[in-house]
Amino acid sequence: MSNQKNSADDKKIISVRIKRKTELPVTPPVLYSKQEVRRFVNEFVSSWIRGDIVIRFPTAAELGKKTPLSLVFPHDPSVSAELKIKEYYIDLLSVVAGIKPSSVEQQEKAIDEIFKMMLMFRSANRIEGKIISNEIEKRVQKIEEVIQNQVKLVDQITKFLFTPKKSVKKSKQKKLNN
Repeated sequence: MSNQKNSADDKKIISVRIKRKTELPVTPPVLYSKQEVRRFVNEFVSSWIRGDIVIRFPTAAELGKKTPLSLVFPHDPSVSAELKIKEYYIDLLSVVAGIKPSSVEQQEKAIDEIFKMMLMFRSANRIEGKIISNEIEKRVQKIEEVIQNQVKLVDQITKFLFTPKKSVKKSKQKKLNN
């Protein structure tokens, strides 16, 4: 009888599974999207390559704190640190430009690193010149094309106005002969 009672109790039990809601982590709104950061880096690097801006990298003297020992010993180990910063920057540019083979993650990391360096250089007043956006460059190219087309039209109009027509010559000659 106890077996029957246990089986009857087992039938009365209802099993329920509770699924927890998987809440997505709340990400705060960002100031710049990945595409905007990529565009900033593109404009920065393009301006640097064109020579529109100059980056003043930290010098060996700035990297190595001046101490009486560094004045006595002219060999400064921070010179290698100065070169390492420049080499690191060029290496990042090579990854971003596609010259150096790299994965998508490495390219994204290089873009982020260049953006950080750009912010660092700007905050330390180490960038001279203006970063020209590609949009302005495209606008200038369009304006140049429009001006070239207008010059061609003006040339055509002036040729048309100042070249004597054959029929005009003949009519003038007839009037002179009469």
